[in-house]
Amino acid sequence: MHELLTRGGLQQQAAAFQGQGGVSEEARPHGFLPAFLDRETGRVYLSRDAEGAPAPVHCIDGLPEEVVLRRDEAGRPTAVKASLEAGFVLGARFYSREEAARLVSGLRRAS
Repeated sequence: MHELLTRGGLQQQAAAFQGQGGVSEEARPHGFLPAFLDRETGRVYLSRDAEGAPAPVHCIDGLPEEVVLRRDEAGRPTAVKASLEAGFVLGARFYSREEAARLVSGLRRAS
């Protein structure tokens, strides 16, 4: 069984990809938008804040109700479906963190 995706899990992922192009701050200048892919359904969700505005980083607060599994006492999501993968959207395509990191690294070398 896969672990649920949590804020802490997103922070760990970001730490693992820091400096490699697989984090929002490094991918955004190349046009990548933080997003989530539901591997179960194939749906892609752009990262949004609690008010629904586009978020500059991976944020579970704006994900739709059908993927939220746990909330804290204030009602903020604390865990979402394990089938959600954090990554990026560029154009109409979803890229995993690994794929985005490879592309961003290649763009850095080319410039």
